[in-house]
Amino acid sequence: MEQDERRLYSSSFGAAAVAYAEHRPDYARAAVRWALEPAPGLRVLDLGAGTGKLTATLFALNAEVVAVEPDSAMLAELRRALPTVSALAGSAEEIPLPNGSVDAVLAGNALHWFNMDIAGPEIARVLAPGGVLAGLWNIFDDRVEWIAQLDEVGGKWAMGARDTLSRWRAETANAYLSSNGLLSPFASPEQAEFPHEQRRTADSLVATFATKAGVLVMPEREREATLGPIRTFLLSNRETALGEFILPMLTGVLRVRRL
Repeated sequence: MEQDERRLYSSSFGAAAVAYAEHRPDYARAAVRWALEPAPGLRVLDLGAGTGKLTATLFALNAEVVAVEPDSAMLAELRRALPTVSALAGSAEEIPLPNGSVDAVLAGNALHWFNMDIAGPEIARVLAPGGVLAGLWNIFDDRVEWIAQLDEVGGKWAMGARDTLSRWRAETANAYLSSNGLLSPFASPEQAEFPHEQRRTADSLVATFATKAGVLVMPEREREATLGPIRTFLLSNRETALGEFILPMLTGVLRVRRL
């Protein structure tokens, strides 16, 4: 993704901060524990923290967490939801923390927005020796038949390159481990997936898709043309048509250790 396009998409979330906080899922605790497993301590930076979905899980796991988020509307939602957590304005390319001040840097559905040529060395700067960088993504389990069908209906903007298990591993490794800025101070990467789920209705799952960057930047007519078929599918599919259902997901983790 070109830098101008990345900036356009990554800056789209603020206008939907309230909906993002309401409809986006949290992260599987087992995945967060695995991400932190090699870290030398529990001083954790949630980078690109958004409305605090990952921050809340880290806080619940008794990490000493600081959140950094560039979008003021998203940061306001985070501070409202988690008033006792240190939440700072900043970005992956300019982290407002001292050298070696954290044991782990985690990014929840955010690593793909970073310019790793700049962010890689900056993340390495704030990490203590032996510290961990981990990206976490919530992904749809398309081994489930109706999820695979939903993927076909959703199209590339609603169901993007990292949004299903069948695409997540290759896309993540190829896209985020090719930067010299990331690889040079870090050991070989590890990837793992952990079961997760979310209770949804047809309407709330459509609302979740509406918070995707590719959908947020669409003109209203195009947005409805994208979301309409998803709504129709969910209301006609026997697994999802009758009120609340369990959305089968996984939390995927990409983990590297600072040398």
